[in-house]
Amino acid sequence: MNQKKRYRWLAVLTPTINVGAFAGLFLALCLLGGCGDSGKSALTESELARIAIAEKIKLVEAEGGLVLMVGGEAVSSDEIIKAPVEFGQSYNISPLEHFEPIAKTNSLTQFKERARGELKAIVFNKISQILLYQEAKRQAGPNIDESLEKAAEKEMRRFILRFGADEAEADQALKKMGMDRKKFKERQKKFILTQSYIASKLPRYRPPTYQELLDLYDQMKDKSFAKPGIIQFRLIDIEVAKMGITEPNQTSASSSTLSSLPNGSVEPNRLEEAKKLASQLLNQIKAGEDFAALAQQFSHGHRREFGGLWQPIQPESLASPYDILASEAKKIQPGQVAGPIETLEHIFIMKLEEKQPAGYEPFQNVQMQIEDKIFNDRRNEIIDKLNAKLLEQTELGQADEFVGFCLEKIYSASGESKQ
Repeated sequence: MNQKKRYRWLAVLTPTINVGAFAGLFLALCLLGGCGDSGKSALTESELARIAIAEKIKLVEAEGGLVLMVGGEAVSSDEIIKAPVEFGQSYNISPLEHFEPIAKTNSLTQFKERARGELKAIVFNKISQILLYQEAKRQAGPNIDESLEKAAEKEMRRFILRFGADEAEADQALKKMGMDRKKFKERQKKFILTQSYIASKLPRYRPPTYQELLDLYDQMKDKSFAKPGIIQFRLIDIEVAKMGITEPNQTSASSSTLSSLPNGSVEPNRLEEAKKLASQLLNQIKAGEDFAALAQQFSHGHRREFGGLWQPIQPESLASPYDILASEAKKIQPGQVAGPIETLEHIFIMKLEEKQPAGYEPFQNVQMQIEDKIFNDRRNEIIDKLNAKLLEQTELGQADEFVGFCLEKIYSASGESKQ
């Protein structure tokens, strides 16, 4: 996994808090600003920074195995492998659940090779979260606790309101997330403080020019702003082979037995009867009779009971024999009627209800989205550069050993669940 992909992966671990990227930003800022007194040492600023970071990360033996100490805070293997995170499109799934299928189908060596990159990213993300919060807390000073408590309590109330103010249901939802109210509030405090800290370190926002917005709109429109063509219509579907059978709502006097010719075609008299019916119905529609009522009475189609009304549909998704309706819809406007439309076994009369041609969402409707993307792209570019510097200048050997220990626990647990 290359540097950029690794940190982009970190950025989606937590949808509401881009802590991995934030942490990289803080640590890189520490590197750039100096984390030691360079006037009293012959070491360079980057060497001092590397030593300072390394001293904050220690691996210790504890009950249940290895524990990673980060700035004095203990991180157990269970915290890493059992806490829900985000893997691509999979939300709130633990690494243990995510890696279990891989563990069951590979040897331990193969499993470590395949899973190490992703799990290392999770561990590094945790380290970054802790160090970032500690630095943000240090810079905020001792008077921040009361403000954070009030803000976290406000977020707790908002969370409960999402469940109709049902506190029991909210508590159950927290339990599923592996949290209680205390842990939720602590998480919110960290989020609020780190967001504020990072915002203070980002460069001042420069509004994009109008030309920049237009250029990005052109780049994005096929993927993000395309609008498919949509049509909706009412249909009188006359099936030639069914002519002569009295349908429940029809008034046809014919009741002859149906039969098809050996080559799959229909008897000429049935075809003529179908054409005659279509002509009569068109005359009645032109005379002002209700299309929906006629469809209910004479159509053989599956939407007959709805007055022949089809749900809105993309024209290209119509299957045979109904695909012919797409080309007919291009020739008329909503409210107009097309027909008779003949196929081998059907005669259609179509009334177009709605037509939306394929196109793009207008620029003015998505301008704010484009501005947000430009800002986020600029921000991510800065974070990527800082994270790359962090990766180059940080020694995380003990964290690597901890990653290996977590992988062994996942592999062992996966084997136990299979037995």
